[in-house]
Amino acid sequence: MSDEPKFLRLTVELTVEVLDVDALQAAALAEIRHPDADLTAEERTEQAELVSSDETGASALQWLIEPDHVLQLVDHINEIEPREAVLGVEPSEGPSEDEDEEEHDHDHDHA
Repeated sequence: MSDEPKFLRLTVELTVEVLDVDALQAAALAEIRHPDADLTAEERTEQAELVSSDETGASALQWLIEPDHVLQLVDHINEIEPREAVLGVEPSEGPSEDEDEEEHDHDHDHA
């Protein structure tokens, strides 16, 4: 065994359906305005405008996901040390076609 550090990168893809964009944006704006948020007044205004103007809700959702949430996926394993979580949120056409195809396969099984 070498003493060289070994790293593993986990990639997680999650598709969520936005049921209420206004509520999502309101929750994000509350985070941006929170006294503990590490933002200057200018940054708060800029981020609030970004969230409010993004009709997809992607900018809002980014504000509501903490990298720690992702790191907790591997928290219970003592043999690894979480180092970094990078998150991106972008508009999606919906669940990937692969998932739809699997569902159709199930339909054929029951026929």
